Amino acid sequence: MNVNTLLILLLAFCPAMALSQGFAGLGTRAEGFAVPERGTPLTFPADHGAHPDYRIEWWYLTANLRDQDGVEYGIQWTLFRSALEPVERAGWSSPQLWMGHAALTTPEQHFVAERLARGGIGQAGVTAAPFAAWIDNWRMEGPDINTLSLTAGGSDFAYDLQLRADGPFVLHGDRGYSVKSASGQASYYYSQPAYEISGVLTTPDGPVTVTGNGWLDREWSSQPLASDQTGWDWFSLSFDSGDRLMAFQLRDSGDGYSSGTWIGADGTVTPLAPGAFDAQVLEQTEVNGHAIPTGWSLSLPAQDLDVSVRALNPDSWMETSFPYWEGPVRISGSHSGRGYLEMTGYDRE
Repeated sequence: MNVNTLLILLLAFCPAMALSQGFAGLGTRAEGFAVPERGTPLTFPADHGAHPDYRIEWWYLTANLRDQDGVEYGIQWTLFRSALEPVERAGWSSPQLWMGHAALTTPEQHFVAERLARGGIGQAGVTAAPFAAWIDNWRMEGPDINTLSLTAGGSDFAYDLQLRADGPFVLHGDRGYSVKSASGQASYYYSQPAYEISGVLTTPDGPVTVTGNGWLDREWSSQPLASDQTGWDWFSLSFDSGDRLMAFQLRDSGDGYSSGTWIGADGTVTPLAPGAFDAQVLEQTEVNGHAIPTGWSLSLPAQDLDVSVRALNPDSWMETSFPYWEGPVRISGSHSGRGYLEMTGYDRE
């Protein structure tokens, strides 16, 4: 099934995906679907798996890597699940739709691939224990979610990586209940930001052995955005000090909404109140016909943070079913380090 066919199916059979309601339809009403409730505890390993009674969820890995010569790379692997109905059924009658994105970024090039699948026939899915997430022959799997192998690729790139985490899961917001708007839209959201990674990247120039660090985000909801929110800027930053920061701002017709989590080097997790950090555009790059903010100034006074965040490769455009910018970043200023930046909605501005 090609991209255009799937989009026609989505728009014909799932009005909730209409692009006019928030970015990619994520601001439409979630009638019939479960919605996150504050105070609901997350349960592991069960919550590593799929939640078919919620409309949308994703398993989202990014990694900052280097080869033996110090050349920097970034990889992204994301598996999305979207439901036409809040149930699960076997076979072709399953209402679950799956989409996978894989990307490899170098200082000079950015490679992207996309896969699309229907649920219920084994082409894509997720199991919690042992953990496995797959779409076609792209697979992220292991005995548990902290010990994984990851294989994926496109026509001109691939990666085969081993991941091992040495830190606890981070629950964002109020113990995993993450508010996304002033009107109260929310998701369940947790991360594993502490993977150590080794393996091989395959580029048009041949194989490259790399090591580095990865960050996995898990999120599910049924209406995670308000109807007037048109996109977001999301930062996952790992500092040389051992501290980490997840921060996001959602753009709308007014002042927007921002929040995040400070993760101390000692493991202390501090949720950020709305408006606790400030992000300002430093520079823009013309990418695929769009003005994209590829340099940011980010400050968090409570942690004495005042940094510049700049793209390793400004041309990191994801030309997928719902286009967005995604790529590795370098951090300088009061703190130094590496991270990832995702920005959506700029193709419509």
